[in-house]
Amino acid sequence: MGEPRGSMRILVTGGSGLVGRAIQKVLADGARLPGEDWVFVSSKDADLMDTAQTRALFEKVQPTHVIHLAAMVGGLFQNIKYNLDFWRKNVQINDNVLQSAFEVGVRKVVSCLSTCIFPDKTTYPIDETMIHNGPPHSSNFGYSYAKRMIDVQNRAYFQQHGCTFTAVIPTNVFGPHDNFNIEDGHVLPGLIHKVHLAKSECPLPSTLGQVPCLRESLGLRWEEEVVAGTAPSDSCPLPKSAGSGSALTVWGTGKPRRQFIYSLDLARLFLWVLREYREVEPIILSGTQFDTTKSDGQFKKTASNGKLRAYLPDFEFTPFKQAVKETCAWFSDNYEQARK
Repeated sequence: MGEPRGSMRILVTGGSGLVGRAIQKVLADGARLPGEDWVFVSSKDADLMDTAQTRALFEKVQPTHVIHLAAMVGGLFQNIKYNLDFWRKNVQINDNVLQSAFEVGVRKVVSCLSTCIFPDKTTYPIDETMIHNGPPHSSNFGYSYAKRMIDVQNRAYFQQHGCTFTAVIPTNVFGPHDNFNIEDGHVLPGLIHKVHLAKSECPLPSTLGQVPCLRESLGLRWEEEVVAGTAPSDSCPLPKSAGSGSALTVWGTGKPRRQFIYSLDLARLFLWVLREYREVEPIILSGTQFDTTKSDGQFKKTASNGKLRAYLPDFEFTPFKQAVKETCAWFSDNYEQARK
């Protein structure tokens, strides 16, 4: 059974970010149910690292449900340099949000974790039972442990107070309103930005040489042209002319280094978790399809969506090619306003 029907006032922290904007879009397109009142907030509304401001926000909104997306996030280089900051700030945010939710009587909280919480040394595919089986990768251990502690807190709030606080674990999220910064963003939006600049014959940032090869990080191969417009060859990683365009394909059996989920698909699944999912234990949200005739490359963070499929066997994910095309189109159309 899902959540009891009736009046629901849903507070979404981090509501102006990638996933928050996607949830707003899905609701605007018809997913909102009668009796649901949605409130999206950002850092402009309250500093969630501040206990008093967080409590004041919850007292003002009086939510019955919370989707907790707010976090200090960053790319690989930021994480390596500021592990302590990622730990302290995210622990403060998460503790303030969950405790305030408890104090005002929130019926359900759904927090957003990340597959980086899983052990660096593990077997594949990873699943929800393996979160605490070892230390995460050293590059972002501060952020990873802070996110892991949400699962610990959720279980403790349930054990001591009977609270329905749970979490989702999406794989790499991408889509409109992502952070397309080449140096500080994640791999796919960074790659999209690189191709956009190459297609536009724009100069690249002077520090681009410090960025690892994004193709290799993705486990992808450009055949002739990327769906965004221009594809680099091995001898020319940053071309100056646009091409005709062809599919971007993830190769492997389901065990490459990266899996992806389109932000709009994740938004639809967030609504299902909020309304229907009753477990305190987290659930992995992943749906990337693979060409299993090609080699896997380096194994890393392959996540099983077996639990999700047991609940939603017929859920249809946006085809990866289509999702990338839509993200590229959004970035091109909104280049001046996009985070980059």
